[in-house]
Amino acid sequence: MTEPSPFRDLTAPSRRRGPGPPLVLVAHGSRDPRALATVRLLAARLRARRPGTEVRLGHIELNAPLLGETLADLDPGPAVLVPLLFGRGYHTKQDIPAAAAAAVHLDTRIAAPLGPHPLLARALHARLGEAGWPPVLTAAERRRTGVVLAAAGSRDPESAHGTRQAAGLLARRLGVPVLPAYACAAAPTVPEALAELRALGRDRAAVASYFTAPGRFAAQCASAAPWIAAEPIGDHPALAELVLRRYDRARAGAPAERRPLAPA
Repeated sequence: MTEPSPFRDLTAPSRRRGPGPPLVLVAHGSRDPRALATVRLLAARLRARRPGTEVRLGHIELNAPLLGETLADLDPGPAVLVPLLFGRGYHTKQDIPAAAAAAVHLDTRIAAPLGPHPLLARALHARLGEAGWPPVLTAAERRRTGVVLAAAGSRDPESAHGTRQAAGLLARRLGVPVLPAYACAAAPTVPEALAELRALGRDRAAVASYFTAPGRFAAQCASAAPWIAAEPIGDHPALAELVLRRYDRARAGAPAERRPLAPA
């Protein structure tokens, strides 16, 4: 079963449900201490919204607890893993399923990645607003304004396709062109996308941060902004809502990825 089209703006809050299996937030991990603080805030927001549901945190790398450690610490039974990742790349297709398969005492389900989704477009818009994006653009401002959606990047074409869809959702919300760009492993880079906007006459360009939390890549992308650079999505309420939707779909029987896929 697939997620409903991301172009349908599903903005009503998810129904409050009783306690279910543990919700394991799967974060990438970062050497930036703000990243760990951010995902902990998101976990706290989820606990407040779903009292009685156990919310645990596991990292793919760089931070403790690592995902394998978190899973090993859970009591035998069902568990739902929700990747704090916006696309289908190596981590969602290899690392997370491998960790789930190794936890033989658990009946694991892996939720779909978070993006693309209108709730992320809402959160990205809000972060741009906090950075100085005006509530209303005049016609003249609209003609010279554009946005670069900065993402981590992946060699997986499915991941890049999702980022392009996310850029389209944000463009529809803002009413200006939004070009996807990447910190590594894919093209264009943020400076290249900014140059493309300038070539289109869009000399006032903002950088939207398609990252869950602060880190090296997010800072690298923001540093290229000629106008404003938004903060990562972080613990925005729209992200918390989307995490719960992914969790609910997975626990209701969405297909789980239980084994690592064969390397490409």
